Amino acid sequence: MGKLDQEEQEILEAFQAGQLEPSGDFQARVATHRAYAEALLRKDARINIRLSSRDLQGLQSLALAEGIPYQTLVASILHKYVEGRLKEVKS
Repeated sequence: MGKLDQEEQEILEAFQAGQLEPSGDFQARVATHRAYAEALLRKDARINIRLSSRDLQGLQSLALAEGIPYQTLVASILHKYVEGRLKEVKS
């Protein structure tokens, strides 16, 4: 984990000291966010794709370094791109 800024450090210290309490209807908010996550992560479509052996090996190496299956890495990359959180870097 990277270095925490001052606000993050204060929050961490308050949490560790037991000074934080859940806000509002905590259980309802957890249920709502859980439902959002399940809908987002539901894998309900299958695709087939042809890649060069070199690209596939590269993806597999990256996934191995991250400790995740390469299909999960590919799905994550595609999801981030579709959501606009992954941009092409032009050299």
